[in-house]
Amino acid sequence: MTHQNSAQSSARPPRPRSPHFPPHNAPRVWFITAGTSPTAIALARQVLDHGDYVVAGVVPIEFEKRESEDFRVFLEDVKKTERWRERLRVVGLDGSQCQSAVAEAVEAFGRIDVLLGSTSEAVIGAVEELAQSSRTISLVQETFETNFFANVNIIKAILPVMRQRKNGHIVMLTGITGHLGTPGLGMYCSSQWAIEGYCDSLAYEIAPFNVKMSIVQANMEVNVLTNRMTSVPPLLEYSQAENPAPLAREIFSGLLDKLDRVNNPTAFGDDKSPTDSTSTTSPDGMIHEPSTGDLLSSDTVTSLYPPLPQAVKASLIAETVHALTAIGGHDNPPARHIIGFEGVTAVKEKLKTTSEELEDFIEVSQAVDIGPDGERSAPVVIDQGDS
Repeated sequence: MTHQNSAQSSARPPRPRSPHFPPHNAPRVWFITAGTSPTAIALARQVLDHGDYVVAGVVPIEFEKRESEDFRVFLEDVKKTERWRERLRVVGLDGSQCQSAVAEAVEAFGRIDVLLGSTSEAVIGAVEELAQSSRTISLVQETFETNFFANVNIIKAILPVMRQRKNGHIVMLTGITGHLGTPGLGMYCSSQWAIEGYCDSLAYEIAPFNVKMSIVQANMEVNVLTNRMTSVPPLLEYSQAENPAPLAREIFSGLLDKLDRVNNPTAFGDDKSPTDSTSTTSPDGMIHEPSTGDLLSSDTVTSLYPPLPQAVKASLIAETVHALTAIGGHDNPPARHIIGFEGVTAVKEKLKTTSEELEDFIEVSQAVDIGPDGERSAPVVIDQGDS
C-alpha cells in the first residue's frame, strides 16, 4: 500500500511553489529596468503583492508601441488594486535619463534597495553575416549599447545612493550565454560576457559599502524570447546544407513556428508544417501567410517580438521570477545563481572540459627560470610546511 501511494504521489504534477521572500524589517524598494518585459511585469506583480515598492523603468518609445500591451494591462490592474496603487512609480529610462530616473525614485520612496538590471536584446546571425553591410555592422554597437552600456549606466547612477546608505543589492539578469558560446548568437553572448565581467569586478569594489552584487543566469530562451530579437540576412555558406552547426537562426525559427501553430493553427497545412516565406493559396482556397519563424531568414534586417501566448509566457518565466524574488534584497545573496537543472548541467560540462584542458597543458604553463647560459631550469617549488 505504501509503495502504491508513493507511486501515485510521484505521478502527480508538482504543486506550484510560493516565492520565499527574504526576511526584512521594512518593505523593499525595487528599481526594475526594462519594465515592459514579461519578466519585469511578473516580478513587479509578485513584490507589489508582498508589500514592496516598485519603480519600473521604461523606454518612452517602446511604451508607445503595441508590444507593451501586457504592461498596459498591468497598469490597469494596479489602478484597480488599492494596496498596489501607491507602491508603483513608472519612470522614463533611456541613455540620457538614468540620473533623473534615480532621482525620481528616491524622491518617491526615499531609497532604492534592489536594482534589477534586465535590459536585453538578441541579434541573430553568424559573425560573417553581421559584416555584410553598414546596417548589420551597426547592430554590433547597438547590441552593446542595449545589453552592456544601458545596464552600466543605471548601475553608475544608483551606486551613490546605495553607497551613502551603506546598503543595497544589485541583481543582473543574464543567461547561461554568459558562460557558453552559441553559434549564431556571437554578439549577444559577447555582450553577456562583458556585463558579467563588469559585475564580477564591481562586486569587489562595492563590498566595503555593504552593497551586494548577484548575477542571475536564466536559460537562453527567457531573455531571447521575452525581448526584442533582430535577425540579419543569412549567407548561403551558413545554411544547414553547408554548415550543420546548430545555428541560433534554425533553433529560434523552429520555436517561433511552434508558437505560430498555437496562435494561428489555420495558417498551417494538413502536414502541420509552416508555409513558405510568401503567401500561398491552398486547394481549399485559404490564403496561408508566412510564419513568424520565416522572418528570421528574411533578406533584410528584421526585428520582432516573439508572439508568446500568455500561458507559454507565464510558464517560461516562472522559475526566473521565483529566483529573483527569493534572491533580491537577501542579507546573504549568492554571487551567481544559475536557474534550471539543464543550465547547471551545461555549465558543469563546460567547466569540466576547461579543467581537463588545463591539466593537459599544466606543464607548459608552469614558469621556468632561465639561467645565465640560456638553459632552462625546473620551476622553484617553495615548501610552506604546515602553514
